Amino acid sequence: MPKVRLAGTVRGEKDPNREVRARLLYSLFSKGWDIYNSNGDQRISLSNIERKIIESDAFVFTPGATLEDMFKAVSIFVGYQTLDVNLAGKPTILLNSDGSWDRLFALLKHLNGLGTVKQNHEDYLLLAESPEIVLEHLETTRRDGIPSVGREKIGTSSVGSFETPLPENHEGNVCVFCSASIEDPAYLNDGYEFGKQLAENNMGCVSGAGSSGIMGEVVRGSVDAGGWTGGSNVPHIIELEGLPTGLSSFWLKPDIYTRMEIMIQNSDAFVIFPGGSGTVQEMIALMIFKNQGHPSMVGKPVVIFNRKDAAGKSFWTPLIEMLGTWCYDGEFVVVEELDDLIPTVKRLVVPAKTAVA
Repeated sequence: MPKVRLAGTVRGEKDPNREVRARLLYSLFSKGWDIYNSNGDQRISLSNIERKIIESDAFVFTPGATLEDMFKAVSIFVGYQTLDVNLAGKPTILLNSDGSWDRLFALLKHLNGLGTVKQNHEDYLLLAESPEIVLEHLETTRRDGIPSVGREKIGTSSVGSFETPLPENHEGNVCVFCSASIEDPAYLNDGYEFGKQLAENNMGCVSGAGSSGIMGEVVRGSVDAGGWTGGSNVPHIIELEGLPTGLSSFWLKPDIYTRMEIMIQNSDAFVIFPGGSGTVQEMIALMIFKNQGHPSMVGKPVVIFNRKDAAGKSFWTPLIEMLGTWCYDGEFVVVEELDDLIPTVKRLVVPAKTAVA
């Protein structure tokens, strides 16, 4: 029997979504689906999420979306975008009877308008207003398949991991989460300049090790200025985007989740540059770890670069507003000017290191 993985938590006997979840379970069972996580009590970590994806044939998200639910949903969307073979032909449906998924969809629509999300997310994350519509989506997708994301591989991946020691005057690593697809010269120039500033301030640059977009420019700026650069990527994304030249250290990982994990472990601060759904995924992961008090995020600041374009439109305002529902004051800081990023990181990360010492 096909297996559907249910995402979402049952919050006790008075949970207003308990009844719709019960209807959903009945509908799925009656149509021949086996169900993982029917009780809504399984926890997903970066280390096991890809295994959970491999085990499943479809994914259904229930009402009452949480930050963790949004992380999992946008992660699956990123998997579709990057041609993850473990997601091939596997549909994803979001039961949105309470409207709790609206904010994520508004954010993805905003990014689509800015051009950093090329695909229409509604073709891949299918909204349903009732359990009956969930079943219709599952059957239609099993019959017709999932739309092509319009990407092709540019090569093969044969690179392995390698390490270069940090320099003696090293003052910490800053991880830059950003777009690998933006082509606007103004954004690319910002990326190059920030990579250069990191090197000039004796800070290492950690990235997703993509060769295109802002990601490629951040690495190039750091390398050109003589900085230490580290990055992590996975084989199927390297085949789509290639690797930048000049990396000091590279950590090859099997999936995008353990890729994020090692980037977090090897960084002392995080800067969220303009990006797409992958950057949203990474930012949400950082906030989940902050909420949990995860050891890998203790004392590590997160700075959002809410850059304004030529028309005065701020890039990350919908993300900031969405996160405001779940995040506490101080879990991230917003900066609007490129030249304020390094001073902000230094102000926040140095006291944290001093406190640990």
